[in-house]
Amino acid sequence: MTYTAWPLGANPWIWHSPVSTEVLAETLPRLAGWGFDCVELPLEKADDWEPAAAAKLLDATGLAPAAVVAVMPDQRNLVRADQAMVRATQDYLRRCVDAAHAIGAPVVAGPVYASVGRTWRMDQAARSAAYDEWREHIAPVVAYAARAGVRIAVEPLNRYETSLFNTVAQTLTGLEGLPDDAIGIALDTYHQNIEEHTLPDAVRTAAGRIAHVQVCANDRGAPGTDHLDWPGFLSALSESGYQGPLCIESFTAHNDAIAVAASVWRPLAPTQDALATDGLGFLRRTRAAL
Repeated sequence: MTYTAWPLGANPWIWHSPVSTEVLAETLPRLAGWGFDCVELPLEKADDWEPAAAAKLLDATGLAPAAVVAVMPDQRNLVRADQAMVRATQDYLRRCVDAAHAIGAPVVAGPVYASVGRTWRMDQAARSAAYDEWREHIAPVVAYAARAGVRIAVEPLNRYETSLFNTVAQTLTGLEGLPDDAIGIALDTYHQNIEEHTLPDAVRTAAGRIAHVQVCANDRGAPGTDHLDWPGFLSALSESGYQGPLCIESFTAHNDAIAVAASVWRPLAPTQDALATDGLGFLRRTRAAL
């Protein structure tokens, strides 16, 4: 087996939403102190944090920028939307690319196709047409990202959060015709646990197009406090050749907006700090055992 020491990261959403420059100033030193290698930076609104300030904080803490995470609330859509909404969504995604370029993040990751929670029924013809429409509308963003040296990472979500891209196979179909080096798949163990037959199978299907990986327990808690096949998942990642970070993404039940959006109705660990540090320790041990 070819073993790759994936950098381990976390998302400030574990504690806060939205993530501001002030939140980064408080969170990044703690992540570095615990021994994380990198951090995801979610950008809910285009001006939530200042890239120049974020870059200074990253440099001061020694954390690498794993990804800028794009957020798709109501009114951000690239399918089944009027042209004004499509243009506004494209502009927002270009802003995410600008932020990623400014801080040196290699990817913009997220469900960059439709508002989270938006679902509708589709037969095969309607699904094919929706994928065509999405490709048409994401293509200018992909080209913009490629010129900036940033890759788009498309995250399939579970059936309760979208009806467009639920599985890796569906996402690969959607990516057909788009350049491999400029757009790929963002895997998230929470969603793959719901939609795929097994986590290793999901990784094997995505091999060659994996651009980013987010990890958490099956209930969005700390990795390792659950029933997921972590050795099988990491072994499949190694076999796939993926060399990027593994970032713990979870949420706090104590923030009205994020708790409702992610359906987090109870604490997922004794403390949010424990969620991050217990997950980090487990991933380190499991990685080392490969």
